[in-house]
Amino acid sequence: MKIFSSLYQWTLRWAEHQFAPRFLAVLTFAESIFFPIPPDVLLAPMVLAKPQKAWYYASLTTIASILGGAVGYWLGYMMFEPWIQPIITEFGYQDRFNIAINWFNDWGVWVVFIAGFSPIPYKLFTVSAGFLHMAFLPFFIASAIGRGMRFFLVAGLIKWGGSAMEQKIRQWVDVLGWGFVGVIVVGYFALR
Repeated sequence: MKIFSSLYQWTLRWAEHQFAPRFLAVLTFAESIFFPIPPDVLLAPMVLAKPQKAWYYASLTTIASILGGAVGYWLGYMMFEPWIQPIITEFGYQDRFNIAINWFNDWGVWVVFIAGFSPIPYKLFTVSAGFLHMAFLPFFIASAIGRGMRFFLVAGLIKWGGSAMEQKIRQWVDVLGWGFVGVIVVGYFALR
């Protein structure tokens, strides 16, 4: 089934839309607080569509992510008990949240940098940092560095790969997509 090829084509068309940068900023902001889809899925096709704007898109994504992370921090700081804890419980994230808390206790501000750079759900760490009343300035700096490095790396790799990379992605998108689905399914059952 060529589901991912169709989705890939749709994403590339959307990436060229005049409102794509706004949508990227909103998606990135929301992902730093609650949204499950990482901004890389829109950032990469936007850079493929307009490689000359790679650094602009990476900057936009970084700024929106840092601002969203700050909102997540303040929600964790001020509204954890009435708003955040019921959501964590409702969606079954309590075990993951407890792991995030333990990592904070062990690694401090470095965990924010790691979560910002890696595919680990950044939103858990923004809320956790606020809940634990971590100093805001180190949180903000670690977020800025981690998120900036991640998004500039993605944009740089896509810009560097150019049309040759785009052709390879187009050729293998269905295999990659189904492989990713397989990893998610295996991960889900392994972590249950």
